[in-house]
Order: sequence, then structure tokens, then C-alpha cells
Amino acid sequence: MAFPTPPHFSSIESALTSLFGDGVTIKQTDRLSGGDINEAYALTLSDNSRIFMKSNTKANAGFFTAEAHGLNVIAQTNTIQTPRILCSGCSEDGRGYAFLLLEFIDRKRPISNYWETFAHQLAAMHKAPAADFVPQGKFGFYQNNYIGAGAQCNTPHEKWIPFFRDCRLEPQFETASSYFDTAELAEITRLLDNLEDYLVEPEHPSLLHGDLWSGNFLTGNDGKAWLIDPAAYVGHAEADIAMTELFGGFSPDFYAAYEESAPMQPGYPQRRDLYNLYHLLNHLNLFGGAYLSSVKRIIKKYIR
Repeated sequence: MAFPTPPHFSSIESALTSLFGDGVTIKQTDRLSGGDINEAYALTLSDNSRIFMKSNTKANAGFFTAEAHGLNVIAQTNTIQTPRILCSGCSEDGRGYAFLLLEFIDRKRPISNYWETFAHQLAAMHKAPAADFVPQGKFGFYQNNYIGAGAQCNTPHEKWIPFFRDCRLEPQFETASSYFDTAELAEITRLLDNLEDYLVEPEHPSLLHGDLWSGNFLTGNDGKAWLIDPAAYVGHAEADIAMTELFGGFSPDFYAAYEESAPMQPGYPQRRDLYNLYHLLNHLNLFGGAYLSSVKRIIKKYIR
């Protein structure tokens, strides 16, 4: 399968000309709130249409190509909406920034069965064929990407548990090693060496959003949930569900409807914290020691 890369431009001006025609310029720029990594803007164009722009330094241009690939593969499942990618680019003038242009989503009132529909669509994405996204294995992805601003390794593996050990927990623990004393490092080694005692292989590989918390979906112009800001890869669907429960959780209606569409394997509640250990370690490495106590609590839970 070919994995399309969005068109890439050397300036916003050339991007707008190519996308919308000669004479189309930016009439108004409005800074939008949200997001810890990139700056976000609503651009009103001279024809009164609007587009969405993310920007960052040129050194972080990889964030945007990775995001575009993640949105593309989710869209290819034809299960749940994502914003349409317009282009990426790097300004070659003195301003020196990278950008990603997407369609602007006019948020509407949620439909009456919003959470149930969201759950059924996510379950459909998790059940969609995913083999094409991991050309040389069953779990992983065709390229590495990012989890927030952190690098995310997606080396293909034939089994889920070794993938989760090698590409999720081990790299994060290595980066965070200075936070732990000798005894704690020994406990971490025991945990990693015995993941098979705690996790299970999935019934089938699933395309995952990869960073599915409440800040990474929005209500689209159809009143349904749209996915944004993916850290996409192929893994165990319950890793996505675990992430939804990490920072406050979704509506109970969401979980009931997901269970109707894609029943969880027995024992999921006992595995949930281990999946979320990955995200807490990533937050520890990106944002500092406020997350250390949560990380240590989860390690102690499994190493008794």
C-alpha cells in the first residue's frame, strides 16, 4: 500500500496559491487555545473561507508529517471522521517555522447519542483490517512517529507483548532512569522481564489512535466525534480504551456502547494501569517529576 504524503510548500503564501488559486491571502489570523506543543490558529482567507493552521519550529517539522500520516491511515479505515489534510510546509524566509494546514472544523451541537456513536465508530476502527499499516510485522507501524513531543518507536513485531515492552515501556524507562534508585531499577527490570504475566495477546491487531484522551477529539460539523492529533500505530485495542480512562475518563455511555460493539477480553481492568504507565512515563519525561509518584505506584502494583 502507498502511504500518501501531503503536498509540501516553502511558504504559507505559496501553499495558499496552490490550494486556493491566485489572489487568495490571509485576511485575519486568530490564535486558538489548547495544546502544549504547537501553536494553533484559525486563518480567515480573503474569500472568507477558514482553515486551521498548526505551527512549530523548523526543527520540529517531523511532528506534522507524522500527524498527517496518522490522520491519513485513520481516514483510510472509513470508520470515523478526521480533519482533511491540506498541506505541510517549512517557511524558508527569515521567519523559519514549520506548519500544517487542515480543514477548519465548525463545531456543532453533539447529536443525542453522541457517546454511543463515538464508541461504535471507534470499535469499528479497531476492527478494521490493519495489516497494510505494518508491512513487515503485525504490531507497530510503517514509520516511527511521536507521542506528544516524545519520539515513539514503531519497529514491527510479530507479537503484541514484546512490542509493548521493546517499543513502549523500555524506551521511556531508559529516558527516565535518573528518577529511580538501584532497588527501583531492579523492580523495573523484573516488570519488563515478566510482562507476559500481566498482559495478553489481542484477538487481532487494531489500528490505534495512540493518544486518545479528551483533548484529542472534537465535535465536528456533523455533531459526531472527530479524531485529531493521533500517535497512530497498530496494537491492542484495549490500550486505546485505557488511555481514555487516564485523565478523567469519557461518559459511561461510551464504555457501555464500546463493550456492545467490541467486548473486552477478560481481565482488562487489571491490565489498564500497565498500558497507562507508558503515557505517565512519557509525561514524566516531557513535563517533569509531578508524574513520578503515579509511575512508582503502578510499578509497585505489579511488582509485589
